[in-house]
Amino acid sequence: MEKNYFDLTGRVAIVTGCSSGLGVQMAKALASQGCNIVAVARRQNLIEEVAAEIEKTFNVKAIGVPCDITDTNKVNEAIDTVLEKFGRIDILINNAGTGSGATSAEDMEDSQFEGEVAIDLTGSFKMARAVAKKAMIPAGYGRIINIASMYGLVGNNIAPAAAYHAAKGGVVNLTRALAAEWGNKGITVNAICPGYFETPLTKETLDSEFFQQYAKTMIPMERYGKEGELDSAAIFLSSPASTYVNGVILPVDGGYTCM
Repeated sequence: MEKNYFDLTGRVAIVTGCSSGLGVQMAKALASQGCNIVAVARRQNLIEEVAAEIEKTFNVKAIGVPCDITDTNKVNEAIDTVLEKFGRIDILINNAGTGSGATSAEDMEDSQFEGEVAIDLTGSFKMARAVAKKAMIPAGYGRIINIASMYGLVGNNIAPAAAYHAAKGGVVNLTRALAAEWGNKGITVNAICPGYFETPLTKETLDSEFFQQYAKTMIPMERYGKEGELDSAAIFLSSPASTYVNGVILPVDGGYTCM
């Protein structure tokens, strides 16, 4: 008898940063396996468009819930809204983040560093805390996938971004801490560390001739990630098949961090 190890029919996933880019791609990947989707971002018009497209394309339920993940009250309200609608939350993909631009560490303002950490690290914690406390711990089941970065594993000397490195490095070890703390409650917590993928935030930089040459030198596959190349990692870590996978930090970077 054929078994679909990655069947997500009837599951409910929250995907933050789901107004464009990688968040939308991962939401569609989960929906392709039958998962109901909650698209979370600040811009309500965009997440409603995303939800409508997902419903039409994949024949699942999808809603958009606006939320500023740096605001604890807004996070709790958003989780309550999802539970009122679906009665469960099985999966959280903590994808919301920011790229505050390349600034040398010595010239970086406090506000830039603190803003990066507030969104990428603290916001991810606030979402995980609320989902675990309100839904996953009571249910005895959950899948949390934090989207960190290969820059959370290594430094770089080509595009100075100490705040981003620090925040994403924090996400990496937050993942391990939550995996250790919640592993006996039926919740797995893992992280994906994407390499260079073209998104609205990165397109201008990656399109430059300088960066294309850099990629050929530093990435063993000599190219950027393509649309859809995060899908399988997101589906695997979201699925019931990954029952014993916990605290894993998975680079999807064409080999950048292996050198």
